[in-house]
Amino acid sequence: MKLIHASLTVLIAIAFGAGASAMSGRSASLAQDPVVMRLNKDEFRIAFAINGESCAPNGCGGVIHYRVNWRTTDGLSHSDQKRVAYSILPRVAQTIAVDRQYFDTAESAHTTEIVNVIVDQITCGRAEEARTL
Repeated sequence: MKLIHASLTVLIAIAFGAGASAMSGRSASLAQDPVVMRLNKDEFRIAFAINGESCAPNGCGGVIHYRVNWRTTDGLSHSDQKRVAYSILPRVAQTIAVDRQYFDTAESAHTTEIVNVIVDQITCGRAEEARTL
């Protein structure tokens, strides 16, 4: 009986979350592929241009969940999960979020190369919610 109750609770939560998301009408997407800028042997800035036209009247914000695949000069490949918050001001349709990252296996011992950046998810909510992220 407890298992049925727990399952129903999860289903209700999922349905409520999906409905709330659909009702909000907010969404954000990338305006272009992420831009990677090398600053040092292992230091990078990753910039995301965010299109949030549906947020323009009241503003919005959220989090970009992304994965970076990179390798060192000795040929070892790595993959890191990252996230960066963004905020779109009211009456503005686009913004940019920049994340500062270091990718190396030993404190500047290698020159690293970013192979690619893959965006897994972009969340979008009210601007007040985004400030707490």
